[in-house]
Amino acid sequence: MRISFLVVLLFCTTLLFSQEKNSDNSNIPNNSMANDSLRIKKPVATIDMYRVITLERDTTYIDTSLTIQKKYSHNYLRKDLFGLLAFPNEGQTYNTLQYSLNSFSPLPEFGFKAKHFNFLEANQIRYGSVATPVTEWYFKSVMKKGQNLDAFFSVNTSPRLNFSIAYKGLRSEGKYINQLTSTGNFRFTTSYNTKNKRYFANFHFTGQDIMNEENGGITTVEDFESGNPAFLQRDRLEVYLTDARSFLKGKRVFLDHFFRINSVKGNNNLFVTHQFNYENKYFEYNQPTVTSTVGGTTVYRFGDSYKTSGINDQTHYNKTYNKVGLTYENTTLGKFNFFVDDFFSNYYYNQILIKDDQTVPASLSRRIDSYGGQYDYQKKKWTGKFLFTRSFTNQSLSNLDAKIQYELNEEMQLSFQYQNVNKLPNDNYNLYQSSYVNYNWSNDFKNEKINSISVNANSQWINVSVQYSTFNDHLYFADISTAEQIALKQQIIAPSQYANTINYLSVKASNEFKFWKFALDNTILYQKVDQSDLILNVPEFVTRNTFYYSQEMFRKALFFQTGITFNYFTSYNGNEYNPVIGEFFVQNQKKMGNYANFDFFFNARIQRTRVYLTLEHFNAALSGYNYLSSPNNPTGDFIIRFGLVWNFFQ
Repeated sequence: MRISFLVVLLFCTTLLFSQEKNSDNSNIPNNSMANDSLRIKKPVATIDMYRVITLERDTTYIDTSLTIQKKYSHNYLRKDLFGLLAFPNEGQTYNTLQYSLNSFSPLPEFGFKAKHFNFLEANQIRYGSVATPVTEWYFKSVMKKGQNLDAFFSVNTSPRLNFSIAYKGLRSEGKYINQLTSTGNFRFTTSYNTKNKRYFANFHFTGQDIMNEENGGITTVEDFESGNPAFLQRDRLEVYLTDARSFLKGKRVFLDHFFRINSVKGNNNLFVTHQFNYENKYFEYNQPTVTSTVGGTTVYRFGDSYKTSGINDQTHYNKTYNKVGLTYENTTLGKFNFFVDDFFSNYYYNQILIKDDQTVPASLSRRIDSYGGQYDYQKKKWTGKFLFTRSFTNQSLSNLDAKIQYELNEEMQLSFQYQNVNKLPNDNYNLYQSSYVNYNWSNDFKNEKINSISVNANSQWINVSVQYSTFNDHLYFADISTAEQIALKQQIIAPSQYANTINYLSVKASNEFKFWKFALDNTILYQKVDQSDLILNVPEFVTRNTFYYSQEMFRKALFFQTGITFNYFTSYNGNEYNPVIGEFFVQNQKKMGNYANFDFFFNARIQRTRVYLTLEHFNAALSGYNYLSSPNNPTGDFIIRFGLVWNFFQ
């Protein structure tokens, strides 16, 4: 079905670009000998007429250049992966090396966060405004059989109405047993404004499904680390699960619009704003064979089960969010927005579970009403945004978020941000049902309290960001396996709340040195955690360094970059992934890290086409087989990857 959709989309866009443009000859005399100079020429569209707009109304332009940052973002997530550690197959989850990448909302979420790296949230959808139809094709080869393709098409039927349609499909077999990935992300957007510019609207629909075969990791990491030639064929390594799968599916309808009350825009304007978001999701863990085999011994990996076969755990969720506000805009003072919002969610199963010591309910429903205000200021070199929300229903919920930026010049900016969040727990912390006996719980955890200060300084010489955060009542998933269960190779996970304070500091610096046609791009991260117990575990140092050469050829028709990228992080107790709950959990049994990863790349641009050729982890066979993305899951071996990004402008 996904491949058929992509073929249809390709066919439709090909037809669009194969049509001839009919010139408007209404002003040309009806004379076959009329001089061509009398023809009316269409104005050439400039780059600022191809805009990409975020939900916050920030605008960028479609960029077809080739830079080292474009190389970093040529991947499945289409973003720079610094601070994330990929699992061995494309489309699997990522371990988080840089904890400051996390963002926090006071509202409760569905959970199953390890499954959401490729799930596009409402604030990640981009809207378009283009002078002529635009198509973009992204392709990248995968591990063994399969492909990864992302197709995007955007068109303005008038200067005031834009449509876009996009689909990202992935299928990758992987090198290990039971590791197939198959995902799809469909997006449709519409942007509209009236001729008098009193009404603006952004609408989108998404349909997303993420399927992963789950092997639970390799059973004997020593076999992998030994470098034994018998195990270099990775499907010879024994895994815990040979037929398990997990699914995350979701659909969303979203509308954000506003109307200016005064008929003519002036120095003082009044707007009515409204945002609507309806979303439904479900997570399914499917495991036909309950038992695992480790070295010829039968193992019940996740403990006792109510079923002897055919486990099919399903968690359903839907939410409706409405936000209504009134905005006063003054060209001197800035923009003041006052709003109320209503959040309703229903997280549910199909049964009530009665255990010996606990009753696990069938559902968890929440209705949260809040009020708040936001102030936006932009004048000369200063930009500011101040947001405050607080609930007025029974739940204690609040969020204070203040951002200030000062722009010294085009190349130098300073920014400061402070956030204080009183956050409700995600739903899967408070309720979960499974066919596994120990994976059933009903909790009433306290709110998490998070304070965070960050300072950023960007210049032509160096970019530096510093963040200091404190976490109280921090929620996490813990390994509660007893010594006897560990001896039996069992993995029992449960949510937990930390009673003490965690202090977290991160300092990140990046710069690029250039000499002639050579360049050295560096990103270095330092992290420090102050805690009484090992709960928030991160590597102390993470670095990425790229040395490359750039050259133009054939009268600038071809531009290429080639070089080597070095990735490294220090040893630490990395979190482990649990497929039953689709989450990472804290473990303190095995350290990982302290290995070097080298990639060789050759990137080229020919007009609006960028081509990427990468020899990923080419030092895998030379540096020892100690490279892990979690205690039971290796990172990727050496592989040659090819990809491209191709833009068409009609």
